[in-house]
Amino acid sequence: MNPFDLKPRKLEDLIMNWRQLTPLPYDRRAVDPYTRTRVILMNGTEFEAVWYGHQFSRHTADNELRRQIALLRRLEQQQQKLVAALKPADETILEHTLGYEQLAVDLTAMLAQREDNPYVKQALDFALLEDFDHLYRYADLMEFDDRTHAEAFVGRYTEIMPGRPTIAHHRHPFDSVKFHIQNRSASPQTRLCTAIITAAEQQTMNYYMNVAGFYPTAWGQKLYREIGMVEEQHVTQYGCLMDTEQTWLEGCLNHQYTECYLYWSAMETETDPRIKGVWEMLFEQEVSHLHAAAELLETYEGKEANQVIPDGTFPDPLLLTSNIEYVRQVLGGTVCNTALREDWTNVNDLSPNADFFKYQGIVNADVNDVESHAIIERVIQRDGEDYRFETAPNPVPALRDRRADNTDVGRVLGGPC
Repeated sequence: MNPFDLKPRKLEDLIMNWRQLTPLPYDRRAVDPYTRTRVILMNGTEFEAVWYGHQFSRHTADNELRRQIALLRRLEQQQQKLVAALKPADETILEHTLGYEQLAVDLTAMLAQREDNPYVKQALDFALLEDFDHLYRYADLMEFDDRTHAEAFVGRYTEIMPGRPTIAHHRHPFDSVKFHIQNRSASPQTRLCTAIITAAEQQTMNYYMNVAGFYPTAWGQKLYREIGMVEEQHVTQYGCLMDTEQTWLEGCLNHQYTECYLYWSAMETETDPRIKGVWEMLFEQEVSHLHAAAELLETYEGKEANQVIPDGTFPDPLLLTSNIEYVRQVLGGTVCNTALREDWTNVNDLSPNADFFKYQGIVNADVNDVESHAIIERVIQRDGEDYRFETAPNPVPALRDRRADNTDVGRVLGGPC
């Protein structure tokens, strides 16, 4: 499939009315977990496209170009509103959050297994263990607040157990800054990967920024606040990977191409026939957006689309599926890794004066004030053990005890690794 070979429609013909923007939501009690995660992913992808368009408009003085970008952005806004409306009103903040973290785990794992750039793969594997631990912390929040097992919600496709403990995720901002890739030398898969994961993690960060204050318990609000800070780090890491040398119009073309690929992947892999039809419709619209971006690139910079995307043929569709064994492999081998400037290293290889320990000493001065730890302790105190869904014992021996939350793994010099 090459979207550049398809015939586009006129952009003005794609404007939708309110009825078209109000689809029937999925049933939260019957939906396949990966249908839910596809909705979250496409919502985040549209959000990224919209905000890129706003930033683009703020960085050009050409009002005719601004008008064309405004038209594209309005259409993206409509798509985002339609996708967001697929979430039912009776799905709670916490239920939706579990969908976000399941997406983060399985999307990151799938991208890592396909990635041919070792540096990008290392970045994916690193953050994978952190989102995996976030899923566990939120699942225990659900257990504590609602006495509801999260395993049914994730369809038993994704394990729920400790990863790299969230308390160990809090690092100095300098250590989240990484090297960027160069689109012209990177593979098509790497270009898509960095765009997709940045949009997905950014959407998670934005969601937690907005809903933290609306969660009905004080401890829940604190957990969202803490994990939201980690998502800021993830967005910094992934955003740094993206090409810094492309022009605004080249970036616009790459954004539209990424959206085309994701909608095509969604329609190819969707199991709900009705929602599959939504993806098909939005893919057709995105093809038109892509061609419009290509025309703007030619008009304003005199470049053909194939100078930016040499081969528009899509790689295999992105399939969201269970990745239990891969996550276990990464967890067992790299749980004690932390970030160190543009690289990653075992925490035991850091200098005692490293910024990581200085930052930890400030932010986590009192371990008992760290909500990701406190919520597990609450569940243990009430139920005698934490809540987990495991297919086998945790691959990290130090994380197997269900009666104690280990706050030393990946965080303390000389700690268990």
